[in-house]
Amino acid sequence: MASVIVKNVTKRFDDKLVLDNISFEIKKGDIFGLIGPNGAGKSTLINIITGLLKANSGEASIGGYSISKEPLKAKGLLGLVPQELALMEELSAYDNLEYFGAFYGLGGKLLKERIEEALQVTGLSDRKKEKIKKFSGGMKRRLNLAVAIMHRPKVLILDEPTVGVDPQSRNYIFEFIKKINKENNTTIIYTSHYMEEVEQLCNSIFILDLGKEIASGSKSTIKAMASIHGTIKLSLEDVNEEFILRIKELPGVKDCFIKEGIVSIFIDEEKFNLEKLMLLSIDKKKKIKSFAVEEASLEEVFLSLTGKKLRD
Repeated sequence: MASVIVKNVTKRFDDKLVLDNISFEIKKGDIFGLIGPNGAGKSTLINIITGLLKANSGEASIGGYSISKEPLKAKGLLGLVPQELALMEELSAYDNLEYFGAFYGLGGKLLKERIEEALQVTGLSDRKKEKIKKFSGGMKRRLNLAVAIMHRPKVLILDEPTVGVDPQSRNYIFEFIKKINKENNTTIIYTSHYMEEVEQLCNSIFILDLGKEIASGSKSTIKAMASIHGTIKLSLEDVNEEFILRIKELPGVKDCFIKEGIVSIFIDEEKFNLEKLMLLSIDKKKKIKSFAVEEASLEEVFLSLTGKKLRD
């Protein structure tokens, strides 16, 4: 059964089309990566899924409940960790959780149990009495996670949860996601500007750009859609744009760019001929210092599909 269904969602702000007929389904217990460059429409889509915005057309549902027609039932299944911290700086971690827990309808012994549980899984038990204005940015992010899980949501939305956090907090967040997904079968929607996080965590991916679907499916499916089977990394003594353009003209080359002196060539292995690349290098008198063939990363596939870096 699908845990989240987004069907034909379109959203405009005045004359600007922000989401263009977006549809997907997320299976129960999946970790789903929603990715796209700045301005792609990710935040707008999250706001529609959570009921903070209304779509011009189309529908989103959570656990079979329409977010527009049965909002209380749908929202009762959701947990949200927004980009902006939603905490009260003058209160302690424990008091913050007690305050927000009441909004979930928790009280008495159950509320205390859920607070202790949330503090434990986010690694904040020993800091629960401290005012959060003294917390680091990473600790505040972890407390935001604790707030979102006290009612044990069936679907947890994490919108850029590791922005500005320290490595220790980042690891806590990663382990937390894996733990609740495995133990509680919690469905996760994860948005991030860090493609390596998406590649490490997510089973399914939806790529959005300028309000349109670019690709969706498993990591292997998306790589196949881009017809990128591998990446050649070249380190050359001398390289220029003319040489890059000549590489792009070779059969089987999907794209090519240079970064920090390293030439990355995205290839379709079925069509690419390595000998022609070597002959081109000899012809243009480009001495190769190092050469490696690697599996294409998700970031490279994203760049090929959108023509943009994720942080653009």
